[in-house]
Amino acid sequence: MLEILKEILNCIPNKEDISETAFEGANIILYTKNKDFLLNNNGLIKDIVDKVKKRIELRPDPSITMDPEDAKKIIMKVIPKEAGIDNVIFDYHRSRVIIEAEKPGLAIGKNGDTLKEIKKLTFWVALVRRTPPLRSKLIENIRQVLYENNDFRKKFLHKVGERIYGGLRKSRGREWVRISFLGGAREVGRSCLLLQTQESRILLDCGINAAAIDESAYPYFDAPEFNIKDLDAVVLSHPHLDHSAALPLLIKYGYDGPIYCTSPTRDIAALLALDLISIMEKEAKKVLYSSTEVKEMVKRTICLDYEEVTDITPDVRLTFYNSGHALGAAQVHLHIGNGMHNLLYTADLNYETSNLLSAAVTRFPRCETLIIEGTYGGKDDLTPTRRESEMGLYDIIKKTVAKKGKIMMPVLGIGRSQEVMVVLEKAMREGLIEKVPIYIQGMVWDVTAIHTAYPDFFNVKIRKNIFHKNLNPFMSNIFKRVGSQKEMQEVINEAGPCVIMATSGMMVGGPIVEYFKRLADNPNNAIVFTSYQGDGSLGRRILNGEKEIAFQDEGKQIIVPVRCSVSNLRGFSGHSSRDQLIKYVFNMDPKPKKIIVNHGEASKCLDLASSLHKLHKVETIAPKVLDAIRLR
Repeated sequence: MLEILKEILNCIPNKEDISETAFEGANIILYTKNKDFLLNNNGLIKDIVDKVKKRIELRPDPSITMDPEDAKKIIMKVIPKEAGIDNVIFDYHRSRVIIEAEKPGLAIGKNGDTLKEIKKLTFWVALVRRTPPLRSKLIENIRQVLYENNDFRKKFLHKVGERIYGGLRKSRGREWVRISFLGGAREVGRSCLLLQTQESRILLDCGINAAAIDESAYPYFDAPEFNIKDLDAVVLSHPHLDHSAALPLLIKYGYDGPIYCTSPTRDIAALLALDLISIMEKEAKKVLYSSTEVKEMVKRTICLDYEEVTDITPDVRLTFYNSGHALGAAQVHLHIGNGMHNLLYTADLNYETSNLLSAAVTRFPRCETLIIEGTYGGKDDLTPTRRESEMGLYDIIKKTVAKKGKIMMPVLGIGRSQEVMVVLEKAMREGLIEKVPIYIQGMVWDVTAIHTAYPDFFNVKIRKNIFHKNLNPFMSNIFKRVGSQKEMQEVINEAGPCVIMATSGMMVGGPIVEYFKRLADNPNNAIVFTSYQGDGSLGRRILNGEKEIAFQDEGKQIIVPVRCSVSNLRGFSGHSSRDQLIKYVFNMDPKPKKIIVNHGEASKCLDLASSLHKLHKVETIAPKVLDAIRLR
């Protein structure tokens, strides 16, 4: 038995009260058959938690839980009907019952009183999940994967815990830390960093470059320091393809360990991976992986909230902090060794309160090394404000609607699209622009449904609107889902003006390309970009002013003249501007001793690194792909 379990059991006067001990990742679970001890242990478990400084949960042994059918009747009686219970799922292996409700607060009760009552009457531990107001089959499938694999999850999480608490594999010598860049250094795309310590191997993100057409699209899994069998954990900062899309590929190659992320990141990463499979199949490209690997990815996720501290290996402790970039997107803080070194990887960062999210956090317990993005870190990157971009969007819509034209908006499935939806809903509700239908196609609708499931991640203003004013902007009737080719043709042929929001954001595939083929030759129409356009992408070519675009359509080449107006509104970016990046570092507490700039074109990373060095008199580096840097 591992030492931590011995120590805990030694604190329990009557050992027979504990029928089983188990790990759920870094959490420790004690099962009991003693109903009185379960319901009232006089604060014993809390005292043990205070002593060992680990999360410990006491649960009923499955043998004493009430029959699920009888328990469900009691649950339906105890929880108010107004809570809107949608589903009740029993996890027998872990003595938990998951209750999906439209209003989780009513299901939980004041101070958790309703859940306590359920536990007292049924001996099941109740957990409440929010039912998304917007229904999505894909979201339901993701949750079903988790519910159907409860036995696997229990064994998997226990195995993860054994690794965390099993002691150091390497003998204690001189401690060291190094970071290798397998992708995403002096480039945008395929972000993938390998953290190595004397004891651990941890991957930070695992993405692809969707705009690349050769092997440069993928991380260097063949780098000499990378061995998939030695990998202890993957930490996923957020679900954009350039940070997450190679994860199922990693699983296909044999990775079977844990993946740490927030709950929205897990759901959206799975949806984007499935969408990528669909796009590659439609375009007759070689498919990287199947839905089986995406399912395995979901089964291996361990979800954490912001500022929830957890051990992920014997010598590394992880904490997520809000990055302001997208729903559930996180900065990754790693406490390495016994206080030996603290690393902060910002991943994609937005140091500004947007229409949807709060600004990135700048206060941390410790930070010796900062790895920060440089997407817009160049001296010439003068990004307009969000307000300027909003006014610009209103102006484009007014002019296009007046001409009875259509506004095409290539959007990322996550982040920018939902913020633009919030902006347009408010403007139309307040009469700032004429109310016209907004058609949503591609992954945007499913990702928006996920946004409705996790409103706690929104900024204070949006949360207040949803929780106190019952005003959810995503539920407005101006938004119309386009779910079939027939519906798509109806939108294209519709006589009246409208806004079309569809993936992909860089126009490297997806329904927006089909809209462009049919609508780009009409000067009354407009195309509006709100996200970064990678080198080689169709979006970048259009922004660069190409007036004719060639497509292969059913074996024939067609030429599409670009006569519609073309606009680029960069103020909606989920990335910080150069000034915001500099301000972020200035406001960091504590200040880092080393700054590494990645995730940006070479000139921008070098510019930002040079400026930060001059301003803060600290060592700065802008590494190349395959560079390795010793941090300690």
